[in-house]
Amino acid sequence: MSNVNENVLPLPSDQDSTGRTFGPEELENVAAALRSGTLTSTKGNFTKQFEQQFASQLGARFGHACSSGTAAIHTAIAAIDPQPGDEIITTPITDMGGLTPIIYQGAIPVFADVDPHTYNVTAKTIESRLSDRTKAIVVTHLFGNPCAMGEILELAKAHNLPVIEDCAQSFLTSYADRYVGTLGTIGCFSLQQGKHITTGEGGVVVTDDEQLARRMFLFINKAWGYGDANADHYFLAPNYRMSELQGAVALAQLPKLDGVVENRVRTAEALTSALRGVAGVETPRITDGAVHTFWKYCLRIDENVIEGGAVGLGGKLREKGIACAPRYIQKPAFRCQVFRDQVTFGDSRWPFTLARPEAVNYDESLFPGTFDALQHVLVLPWNEKYTQEHVDYIATSVREAAAELSRQTVEAR
Repeated sequence: MSNVNENVLPLPSDQDSTGRTFGPEELENVAAALRSGTLTSTKGNFTKQFEQQFASQLGARFGHACSSGTAAIHTAIAAIDPQPGDEIITTPITDMGGLTPIIYQGAIPVFADVDPHTYNVTAKTIESRLSDRTKAIVVTHLFGNPCAMGEILELAKAHNLPVIEDCAQSFLTSYADRYVGTLGTIGCFSLQQGKHITTGEGGVVVTDDEQLARRMFLFINKAWGYGDANADHYFLAPNYRMSELQGAVALAQLPKLDGVVENRVRTAEALTSALRGVAGVETPRITDGAVHTFWKYCLRIDENVIEGGAVGLGGKLREKGIACAPRYIQKPAFRCQVFRDQVTFGDSRWPFTLARPEAVNYDESLFPGTFDALQHVLVLPWNEKYTQEHVDYIATSVREAAAELSRQTVEAR
């Protein structure tokens, strides 16, 4: 009996070794950490070296590693120290790890709409959500494509607001010849399994502000003043430290980052070229003056041209072994139960009990770009182990699926 999958080309996956850059360097560092017997980053050197080298590579003054990308966002939010009920503007197309830290710090996430083609918030959508209770702006550089930061930073400066950059998907992404994470007040990165470099779980925060750097260091360390003459636990804070085993892996991963990004960009550009002219398929729209580093590769699908739109095309691609994700997160974050039903601490609904009604108004009419974006986006997997053969396979699969689902073809049957 013939194998129905015999024409499927296996694609490297960032969920295992086929799509990752692990090698003897990581093994050597982990072994050295184990031989030292020191696995806490408060005493070891691997994590400290990684922090210094990562910040230096980006051009930031200070860098602190932590236990996850969520911890990185939480650390940044805690550093700006909102009052209960303060508002922090963010995006509805993001991982929940970028949102729950706002709630944990007693602030209210206020969602700004996104551009339906870049999937990012803009200065215009942010401005419409500002109030006298706005404490900060969080921008998420989604999929490796930066927000249009020029106008956003001008808006933030005019209102004296800090900008926190969520760069979890955007290592070495640049805007106006500067790396994201160094454009705003604080940059947050994730080292989770599927990111450009990984320690399985892990995060980093960077800043040029010495006072914020100090507060972030303390927050990661239970607010204990290591090295202080009269150290104490200065304020409420968790333990978000990275272990030396993670630091050892991170330190070995970091020198590979340039090559990882170069290969992702090169192969993504090749796919964009190969898909040029496919009716109903829009390739990534890159922010002006930016370098997109392609955590994933996103297509925008026109259901008026392709039967079934992103869902229909995605189904055809999955038959070819391409693990794509129509709609990405399926629904805006504010439609998740934690926001919809305000499920927080016991049955208190706090801090939503402090919110202005306008801040928690999630009516669909306020988010046309968000619903448009999620309806049309088809997220393709991407990683640094892709070759031209993989690009050609994906391009052929998309072209064939688009032709098969062309409404002209369907109507002619």
